[in-house]
Amino acid sequence: MSSAITLFESFPNAPKAVGPYSPAVTAGGMAYLSGQVGLNPETMQLVGPGIEEQTKQVLKNLSAVLQGLGLSFKDVVKTTIFLTDLKNFQVVNTIYGETLGGHKPARSTFQVSGLPLGAIVEIEMVAMLPAGSR
Repeated sequence: MSSAITLFESFPNAPKAVGPYSPAVTAGGMAYLSGQVGLNPETMQLVGPGIEEQTKQVLKNLSAVLQGLGLSFKDVVKTTIFLTDLKNFQVVNTIYGETLGGHKPARSTFQVSGLPLGAIVEIEMVAMLPAGSR
């Protein structure tokens, strides 16, 4: 197993980092995706105030990062969801389930007092790299 750490600065079709962090890091055969909020990658603005539109955009952003790493949602082993209001859990859960299909990685969900840029949902993921790239 390689001990190399690779930092990725940007990905096509995904928002740029809004702070001093990498959107993804690979190390030890794993890919660690920073939390994504519902930013439109072209405008770098939230797609809107609603939970449905933000959740869909978050998952599009995560998909773009995964694709940039040569991965898909099927490679995800752990997801963490942050919500500013757990009353939105069922809506997020439905969209998440539809997007990931039958794939069900381990997951945690937390209510938080606030998220960057006024977002109401943020999701981060950990994925396994293919055996040949470890």
